[in-house]
Amino acid sequence: MTSVILESDPLVVGDPGALTPLRPSEQPKRKVRGLTRSELVEYAISLSAGVHLAVLLRFLLDWDDLLGSGLIALIVFVGVHYAIVRARSTPDVAIDKAVTTVMWTIGSAIVGILGWMTTYVATQGLRKLRPSFITEDLSTVGALDAGGGAAHAIIGTLQQVGLTTLFVVPIAILTAVYLNEIKGRMSFLIRFVIDALAGLPSIVAGLLIITISPGFAGYKASLALFILALPLVTRTSEEVLRTVPDGLREASLALGAPQWRVVLQVVLPTARAGLVTATLLAVARIAGETAPVILTAFNNTSINRNPFSGAQSSLPSFVWDLIKVPDKIQNDRGWAGALLLLIIVLIAFAAARLTLARSERKLGRR
Repeated sequence: MTSVILESDPLVVGDPGALTPLRPSEQPKRKVRGLTRSELVEYAISLSAGVHLAVLLRFLLDWDDLLGSGLIALIVFVGVHYAIVRARSTPDVAIDKAVTTVMWTIGSAIVGILGWMTTYVATQGLRKLRPSFITEDLSTVGALDAGGGAAHAIIGTLQQVGLTTLFVVPIAILTAVYLNEIKGRMSFLIRFVIDALAGLPSIVAGLLIITISPGFAGYKASLALFILALPLVTRTSEEVLRTVPDGLREASLALGAPQWRVVLQVVLPTARAGLVTATLLAVARIAGETAPVILTAFNNTSINRNPFSGAQSSLPSFVWDLIKVPDKIQNDRGWAGALLLLIIVLIAFAAARLTLARSERKLGRR
């Protein structure tokens, strides 16, 4: 019998009759096809139609809603492009290009909005962000006085987020191990509770804490943040544990290792980078929470290093307290606090991405 090898088959011929598969790194990479001249003309005509109609409606109706005009321009753009492609091709091709256009437009709009927000916060906050802003508090300055800073808010944020992380990481990882590795009788109930907590509004978490224990303290803010971070870390950790190959578990069990040792010495070390990523994402998520912190820790203008006694400030409450005051000096302090909080969140996200990339390189996925 004669074997026929297609050119597209990722196999190379060694000895006669022997086929050796190519490694993933040796397989030919597919290049993304660029836009042709006719496609560029189609997009240009469609975009021109959408923009001109939106401008015409704003002029005729005296309409100042920029968001509404943008939506009308997008709808007309997609509709005209679909009609042009439909006239030149099949309906399937037209629908495919229309959906692709919508996805790229929405993605570009989201990236543009995030870029604009980051630039605006940076522009407003750099006017006040100085080294003294990190070392001073507001206990000795008035509303119209120069100086002052967010040292009390920085200390409060670090303590509250640190306590939350200290509590939530072991509990969330153990819960994920129980759900994915043990799969006991309580798995359904625990997963139901975790899913319910994932949809809990943040202000309800704060209300839950103050109804149980009235008064203000930093650790109560940590407990409210714990309620919000637990489902996030648990669900992410469970998904990370699912990526561990079953062959590692089966090989370890075949060598006679008990399940607890397999989990402790095989599964968790393999998923360590993913678990760290889940933790960093949760830290970035809870660092910007405002409502539960205001309800449980309230606010303070001086440094309170004891999270277990008295009201304590945080960067979100610091920003909320100053940004709504009709005073430029206070607003500048609020924008500087917002920029500082944005930097902390960006650092957490960047650390999560670097950790994930390092894990993928170790596993040979890149």
